[in-house]
Amino acid sequence: MQARTAFDLLLAIDQRCRVHAAGLPSQPAPARTWSGIGFRLAGHWLVAPMQDIAEVLREPQFTRLPGVKPWVLGMANLRGRLLPVMDLCGLLDVEPSGARQRRVLVVDHAEVFVGLVVDEVLGLQHFPRESLEPAAPLQIRAAMAPFVQGHFQREQVWSIFSLQALVQSVEFRDVAL
Repeated sequence: MQARTAFDLLLAIDQRCRVHAAGLPSQPAPARTWSGIGFRLAGHWLVAPMQDIAEVLREPQFTRLPGVKPWVLGMANLRGRLLPVMDLCGLLDVEPSGARQRRVLVVDHAEVFVGLVVDEVLGLQHFPRESLEPAAPLQIRAAMAPFVQGHFQREQVWSIFSLQALVQSVEFRDVAL
């Protein structure tokens, strides 16, 4: 009789496992979900696609810049990299909610690296893909509408806000007075 190698023993174990596993119930297919980072801005519940946000920060210290529009708050040092910090409420000409939990959504895409101050970040949000409504909700403000790409309905309306569309807009890129 020939001695079995470790590889032969592993093959035998694998075959026994496959025979016994054949009768196990199959797992249900996972539900298709859409995920994004939720945030509040001027009383609106918004969600940005995950790929639009590089990170979320507390509001950093920044240096004010001369000759720029009031919604350009200044420049911050983020781990040795200059981060322009902009007030999203000011840019969209909406009243902030006055929340103490203001956070910065960092967008780092192509040639754009910027921090956008929002009233509050509400964490990762998941929605069933089939519940997506493609139109902007009726109560969305006109200044936000060009950047809203549909919405989900839960306890409240969550509008999908495209930060990529925002940073590519003419209004966003026109920062000089």
